[in-house]
Amino acid sequence: MHKISLKDWVIILTIIPTTLISFGLASYFSYSRSVELNDILEQRAKSIIEPIAIASKGPLLNKNRDKLRQLIGFTHRSQSNIVNSIVIFTADNQVFVASAYRGDTHLMRLNAGEKLPSHTSMQNIDDYIIFRTPIIDENYNPLVNKNFPPNPTHNSARPSPVGYIAMQIDKSQLNFQQQSQFIVAFALALLGSLLSAIFALRLIKKVTKPINSMVQAIERIREGKLDSRVSGQLIGELNFLKNGINAMAQSLDNYQNEMNASIDQATIDLRESLEQFEIQNVELSIAKRKAQDANRVKSEFLANMSHELRTPLNGVIGFTRQVLKTPLTENQRDYLQTIDRSANNLLTIINDILDFSKLDAGKMVIENIPFSLRESLEETLTLLAPSAHKKNIELSINIPQEIPDSLVGDTMRIKQIITNLISNAIKFTPQGSVNVDIVYEEENQKNIKLKIIVNDTGIGMTSKQQRTIFDAFTQADQSITRLYGGTGLGLVICQRLAQEMLGDIGFTSEKNQGSSFWFTFQCEVNAMPLILELDNKHLANKTLLYYEENDHSREATKNILKHWQMNVTSVTNKHQLSQVISHSKETQRGFDYALIGHNQAATALSDLKKTITELQPITSNIHLALNNHSPSLPEALIACGAISCMSKPLTSSSLSKGLQPMIKAESQKLTLAAPIGKILPIKVLAVDDNEANLKLIKALLLEQVAEVVVTDNGMSAIELCKSETFALIFMDIQMPILDGISALKEIKILPGHSNTPIIAVTAHALSGEREKMQQQGFNAYMTKPIDEAMLRHIIYEYCDFNHLVSSAAPLITSSRLAEVENFSKVIDWPLALKRSANKADLAKEMFLGLIESLPQIQQDIHQAIAAQDIALLKRLVHKLNGACCYTGAPSLAKITAHLETQLKMGIGLEELEPEFLEFFDHIEQVLLAVPEALKQMSVNSH
Repeated sequence: MHKISLKDWVIILTIIPTTLISFGLASYFSYSRSVELNDILEQRAKSIIEPIAIASKGPLLNKNRDKLRQLIGFTHRSQSNIVNSIVIFTADNQVFVASAYRGDTHLMRLNAGEKLPSHTSMQNIDDYIIFRTPIIDENYNPLVNKNFPPNPTHNSARPSPVGYIAMQIDKSQLNFQQQSQFIVAFALALLGSLLSAIFALRLIKKVTKPINSMVQAIERIREGKLDSRVSGQLIGELNFLKNGINAMAQSLDNYQNEMNASIDQATIDLRESLEQFEIQNVELSIAKRKAQDANRVKSEFLANMSHELRTPLNGVIGFTRQVLKTPLTENQRDYLQTIDRSANNLLTIINDILDFSKLDAGKMVIENIPFSLRESLEETLTLLAPSAHKKNIELSINIPQEIPDSLVGDTMRIKQIITNLISNAIKFTPQGSVNVDIVYEEENQKNIKLKIIVNDTGIGMTSKQQRTIFDAFTQADQSITRLYGGTGLGLVICQRLAQEMLGDIGFTSEKNQGSSFWFTFQCEVNAMPLILELDNKHLANKTLLYYEENDHSREATKNILKHWQMNVTSVTNKHQLSQVISHSKETQRGFDYALIGHNQAATALSDLKKTITELQPITSNIHLALNNHSPSLPEALIACGAISCMSKPLTSSSLSKGLQPMIKAESQKLTLAAPIGKILPIKVLAVDDNEANLKLIKALLLEQVAEVVVTDNGMSAIELCKSETFALIFMDIQMPILDGISALKEIKILPGHSNTPIIAVTAHALSGEREKMQQQGFNAYMTKPIDEAMLRHIIYEYCDFNHLVSSAAPLITSSRLAEVENFSKVIDWPLALKRSANKADLAKEMFLGLIESLPQIQQDIHQAIAAQDIALLKRLVHKLNGACCYTGAPSLAKITAHLETQLKMGIGLEELEPEFLEFFDHIEQVLLAVPEALKQMSVNSH
């Protein structure tokens, strides 16, 4: 949009209005003068023609043309400057007399049929005006005066004209005067406009030009040219404005000079500061590098410390668990379990150190390993029970039977949270009870969300204490810190762990009324069971008298017993117990079992002995559940007639073991802890530089696979892979000669091993280790100490178990089985049951499959020996070795494994001739032992 300048405004507001006004006035006055001249001419013409009309009446009536010609001639001559001609017409529109013959009488005559004018009229024709005036005689009577013909339009009621006078007036003089008037008026208007323009331009010169110079000066000042000034002597206010602008420019110039000086000084100061900052940045960079190096050293130290501590712990825990699988006395088992718990406590401390590092780095990783929910909870409660017993607090747990037991999750973290919550409950409960409940939150086919609630009857918390309970390094108040100790980090870590497991943690509490803490977590449901269900079929429909004063313990135990289909009669106090005993004596109907729960065992030994004595007449199976772990107290109570003495809290496994104490420890161990699944006919390679770890992993693997080859470094593992094929390889990471990662890369490029699953086994447990191993090419990752459940899970995940099972040979006919005898010398049926997870049908099926395949294998081996086909011989011996390992034929398995080892070492057939003779002899012994084996199978199945 175009902006109007000051010059334009001056023109608009001065010249244009003046011009418009001037020409407007000129037009107005010219028009007025023109009208006025027309009126003057008309009045003058009328003043001429009307007197003539009056004077012409008599001569016209008397027809005196001379007199009329003299009259109009004189008038014409006296007014010749405007009059062109004067003509007198009779009443019949005929020329009577004219003043001059040059006039156009036809132009001056009325048109035919037109009436005579009754008054003076005028008609404009070009440059002339025709005036017509009637000649009237008031006394004229047409009947008397016959000189003139009568007027047809004559009205006898009023006088009628006897004729009319027409006068032609010349307008040329009038027009000239009008034109002169217009010229003069507009000339004056133009002169006024010119004078206005002259004054306007002078105003522009005196005002707008200085203002423009001021605007340009201001523009230069705006551009930073502060030395610009407005010069010249101006008039009036413009001079004041000029002085103001110059003063402003001077002030800005001074301010800029001061500012530049300040900027220069600030720049000098900033440069000095930047130099200081640069020095500090260098120092900080050095300090940061040192801190990073220190952090790296700390991480490496934690990793190395974890490795160094976990490696011996792996052997301690692993071999302790292996020994626990063997027949032991109760004291030996208790001692070994104590060693196992202590080692696990030490492992927990190591894990806490690593947790500290993970939480500090924000890299907490939740593991997903198979675990037994009930076994994990029982282990936790077993460790915490002594502290509850010491304070005489009733500790109980209620697990609904419908909750699945085999899950996949981070059992260590779950136990860590449970341990913290229960230990806190015991710590802050001076008397009363601590109850643990497990309930469903959500469940689908794949995942389950559980909620564990820990209720206590302790000291509770105030609302102020509750607001800070999840703050780090904070406890309820200072007095509690002094009384109970602790750092206040436990609940903070528990909250973080619960959230990492897609759950949450919370609580309700009331001062002096106890607290209720809960947490939720999500796990996968494991379709593969980890432990066999307890074999308690013999307890079905048995009667049991149960005395327990604590409501939660009583209901939890009753749920277990009713799940076993036992008929439970529960009593809550001594009076009810006495009534039941008396009624049973009267009806002579005793109970198969009696279970007595007591929470004052340490101070009420005599009371318990009395109760045992009272119960002996109605039942011989008296079992006690006490808040005590003393080894001497159970012996004293058993000596008084009790069958068993169990420590609270009662769990499914402890209750099952207590109610069947006559079962041998080995049988009980097979029922509860036998590995689930079969001895898979595969060969596995284990690589570890630690001798104890190598022995342990071999022992654990031999419980699940047919053959295990071990070596102590990566280089020898590569050499073994060049000559043999393995279904699975367990590889340690830190080893001499060649580490596990380098060995992995070499093995993967060997023919036949590109798809071999290789599992990393390491004691490093820092965050990111799993991802690092997967990036290097490992299929899975296991930490030390080795968890048997995780080991089993990995084997079944990376081996085609269904294909291996379906490859068993069909059953043989009964006619072939009739030829065998001497079963006890070559067949170990308990071992076969153990290898088949205590499943008799499966053990029988695998045994018969071996028997069916032995004749053909024997024939094929004879042919391979005759043909000197070492490769075929290795495959046949390897196949038989795998079959023998999970069918309970130890002698045949031993000689077969020995032969396979010798063949792999390259020993010739001539040197192995004695071994092959022994091998064929063992095959014959197995075939001869089949009938006795079938009998033993039938006895065990019934």
